[in-house]
Order: sequence, then C-alpha cells, then structure tokens
Amino acid sequence: MKKKLLTLAVAATMVAPVAATADAILYGKLHMSIDWADVEGTGFKGWGLNGRGAIPGESRANRIGVKGSEDLGNGLKAIYQVEFGIRMTEESTRGNAASGADDSITMRNSFAGLTGDWGTFVVGRNDTPYKNSTAKLDLFSDTMADYNGTAKFDDIRADNAIAYVSPNLSGFQLAGAVHAGGASTAGYGENLNSDTLAEAYSIAGIYSNGPFYASLAYESLSNELFMNTAVSSNRLSPSYVADDYTKWRVGLGMLDWNGFTLAGIYEEQSDLPRGQISPATTNDSLKLWQIQAGYSFGNNMIKAMYGNGNRDGRVPPGAPKNVRDAIDGDYYTWAVAFDHNLSKRTKAYILYTQTNDDLPNTDWDGFSIGMIHNF
Repeated sequence: MKKKLLTLAVAATMVAPVAATADAILYGKLHMSIDWADVEGTGFKGWGLNGRGAIPGESRANRIGVKGSEDLGNGLKAIYQVEFGIRMTEESTRGNAASGADDSITMRNSFAGLTGDWGTFVVGRNDTPYKNSTAKLDLFSDTMADYNGTAKFDDIRADNAIAYVSPNLSGFQLAGAVHAGGASTAGYGENLNSDTLAEAYSIAGIYSNGPFYASLAYESLSNELFMNTAVSSNRLSPSYVADDYTKWRVGLGMLDWNGFTLAGIYEEQSDLPRGQISPATTNDSLKLWQIQAGYSFGNNMIKAMYGNGNRDGRVPPGAPKNVRDAIDGDYYTWAVAFDHNLSKRTKAYILYTQTNDDLPNTDWDGFSIGMIHNF
C-alpha cells in the first residue's frame, strides 16, 4: 500500500508541472546533410557535413524552441516564443572537429506579445517582414541552394525589434517592424548616435489566397548601424557611411496548383555598406532575381531554380578588369533537386547547385544529400 501511495505521489509531482504549462509547445527542426563542394576561391574540393566551413551556402538552421499562449479574455491572448539555434555538427573553420568540443547555441526568433482580432504585436528578436515576405517562395530554403547563399538575397533577423502584423483580410496582410537603436550597430561596435526608435524599419504587404501568392516589401537600415561612435562623429573619416542601406523586393507565386509550383522574386539593394560587394567600393547597388519551379507527385517533388545578379558601383578611372568585374560584374546560379517525403514530418532530398561569377576566384558548385525532420 505504501509503495502504491509513493508511486501515485511521484506521478502527481510529474503531472502537475505539465498541466500548469499545458499551452506550452515544444517544437524543432533537425536537418542533416552530407555535402560535396568544389570551391574555386579557397581551393577546397571535398566533403563536409551540414555545409558551412569551407563549403558555401547557408546554415541548415537546426533549431529547438518552446512557444505558447494564455487566454486573457475578450478575444485577447498573450503569446510567447523562445527559440534556440543548435549546431548538429562542427560547422565552422575553427578546427575543433577532432576534439569533439561543444559548439555554440544561438538565439533565434524569441519574443513576447499580444494577439487578438486587431492583429498581433510582439517585442523581441524576430525575422523582419521583409524576410518573411518571400519565405514561402524558396523551395531550397536552408539547403546548399538556399536563395540567400546562391542568389544573394539579403534577409535579416532583427534584434531590438518591435513588430506588428495585421489580421488576415480576405487573404491580404500588412506587417511592419522597427529596430530600436540603443547604441547598437551591425557589428561595428558601440555607436551612441544609433539612438532612435526606428534605426532600421521593415514593411511588407502580402496577398495569399489559395495557390496565388504576391508580396511587396521595403527595408531600410540607418547609416548609423555601420559605424562606431568615433566614425559617426567624424564626417571626414574614410570609413564614414553617408547613406542608409535600403532595399525593396517583390515576389509572385503559384503555389501547389495541381502539384505545380512556380515562383519569382526580384530585389534591388541600394547604397550597400563598404565591403559588402567589394572592399574597395562604396555606394554600390545590386539588382537580382530568381525563378523557382517544382512539381509534386505522390510523396515526391522535382524542383529547379535559376537566379542572376548585377552589381553596379563606382568604377575608378583606369581600373583593371578584375576591379571592374568586382564592381560592375554579373553572376548567375542554378540548382536542381529531388525530394521524397518519408512521412508528414520527415523528408529526404538530393540536390546539385552551381554559381558562376565575373568576379575572379568565386565560382563554386556542389551536391548535397540530406534529411529534415520537424517536430
């Protein structure tokens, strides 16, 4: 009898915390890939896991998080999310693969806020509306052929973000976000002149109704985010950044229409900070586009993409060809892939991708075999 009572007591202590947090949801994404790449610039030609290191492309974006809500009455809810980025393999060039050293955990979208019939308001770290505007249009997301790492679209997850998303009105939604300065910069040290509530801002309009999808987005990052205090206070400094970095993007898609998916994205980036295109130039711009297509049949999908970019900057008089190519050259990229859904939550894939650039020593190609599990 005493053993039975003890067992019931232990069970009660284990169930009580679960009941108290019944609205909390544990979720995540585990993505592993075996990669091969031939990278002209570094001379690397070989194998790796999960990209990164000497292998180009984007992170596999493995993550784990918890999210939930509390009903506050009258249609109002408090919402929250805390998400961590995790590395399943050694994904850098720090040389700790053989040591088995622990790799770092990073913060991803993490916020608290309110939601109701009037929309959703959150504060914290978040993907910008600009980034979210075309997230559904990338069939190669988080793989070696991700459109950020190949076509060079510029997506941001913003710290110090205050964001609002409108309710869905017959398929149409508006979203906006601002980044509060707080003396923070984009990796340039402290800048006391980065002090406004909207040191950066992002807006997007999205229409999604059945297979039809369209979006238009604009984002601006203040020049103060690319300087420290000393440079910002000295307009004569050679590192002074005079203009805000701005970009706009339009996306169109026909998604899963009788198995067919077709998507196109166009983006213009203006007044890129020094070194983002070429170390020797400022006030560069970049125009880029990409089309993607896929066809689903049974548990399978075949898909392909093609993208192109055109750099436009100030070419110094008499500059040699390699400098002109770095400032005004073009590049193109393409990929093909085959996906097989093992279940509703698990997918395996194989892909090949290639990037060619007028800029010397930047061409690369590779293939990847991977599996993705969502929980």
